[in-house]
Amino acid sequence: MSDAAALNFDRLDLATLRRRRGEKWQLYGPEVLPAWVAEMDYPIAAPVHRVLASALEIDDLGYPLDIQPDAIPAAFVERMESRFGWHPDPRGIEVLTDVVQGIYVAIDQYSVKGDGVVVQTPVYAPFLIAVRELERRLVEAPLVAGASRYEIEFDALRAAIDPSTRVFLLCNPQNPTGRVFERHELEALAEIVLAHDLVVVSDEIHADLVYAGRKHIPFASLAPEVEARTLTLTSATKAFNIPGLRCGIAHFGSEDLRQRFLRVPRHVRGGIGSLGQVATLAAWREGQPWLEAVVAYLDGNRRSVARFVASHLPGVRSFEPEATFLAWLDCRALELAPSPQKFFLDHARVALSDGAVFGTPGRGFARLNFATSRPLLDEILTRIEKSLRERSAR
Repeated sequence: MSDAAALNFDRLDLATLRRRRGEKWQLYGPEVLPAWVAEMDYPIAAPVHRVLASALEIDDLGYPLDIQPDAIPAAFVERMESRFGWHPDPRGIEVLTDVVQGIYVAIDQYSVKGDGVVVQTPVYAPFLIAVRELERRLVEAPLVAGASRYEIEFDALRAAIDPSTRVFLLCNPQNPTGRVFERHELEALAEIVLAHDLVVVSDEIHADLVYAGRKHIPFASLAPEVEARTLTLTSATKAFNIPGLRCGIAHFGSEDLRQRFLRVPRHVRGGIGSLGQVATLAAWREGQPWLEAVVAYLDGNRRSVARFVASHLPGVRSFEPEATFLAWLDCRALELAPSPQKFFLDHARVALSDGAVFGTPGRGFARLNFATSRPLLDEILTRIEKSLRERSAR
């Protein structure tokens, strides 16, 4: 596959997409257009494709020599320095299977059963699932819809935290609302974290998918005392569309956090595949031109979604996301039963994510993944519009 072919995002073949074996394209039937799970439909970056093809050419699928203790941490540090002005200590880095694994281990090791875990809903569903499955207490601090984006209610957040609250789960850039929190917001969060002696688990996997006019600021970069209590989780898999290769990064802002996390032995956490390692290195070191083209294309898609919602979907409200490739659709005014997700699946043959899985504030919402070709996105939106028009005519 040539570099030029990889950058032609308009020319996605539906039949080829349906041959993919992942859950996005296989969970629902062949008549459904999937726009739910957060992965992209685009061809992967040519440098990533080349290293994977090279490994297959020589049948290089044996046990990895090591989990590359120097190469991946070095690539992570270089990327954080060049893109975000953050200078993390490479000695504080561990390679994980994925970000969700890091969330589970962190909650397990930084709190005990019954302790409070702060979550800003609506939020990535595994945050909520991890709190429930690990028998912690959910301390919900909902984001609120402002005039043009979601905002943090700091007074309500402060009031929700009690003496047995131990962990703050931060999602920034935020999924599903698409917010990129600004420095003053993060600094206000840091003040609360310090005042209540909380450990921060910061999921920053969407950091490379930020649109012009916004800037991602790693939470750990705010100040040394903030970094010392922050576990940063990220991965190349989201931005470079290789989630099935399962390779994540954990950066510990202090040796204490690292040692507590490592009480769960490496083999309990599972090994890291060799293909995920080489793909991560290729993505971070050679894939930037591809990523810039993807973000530019996604920018056009997010604007198309915003225009379509405003002009063709009366009763639906959505803010243009500042990051991610996800649109958060407020369908509450339409009272779609039993949920917007089920309604659009049944009547539009479009699969969205059910807003309810993102927490109580998500009821009546649906999340739309717009990381596909413009023609397929147009078809998805047209199907949604048609289903609502037919409903009104009944």
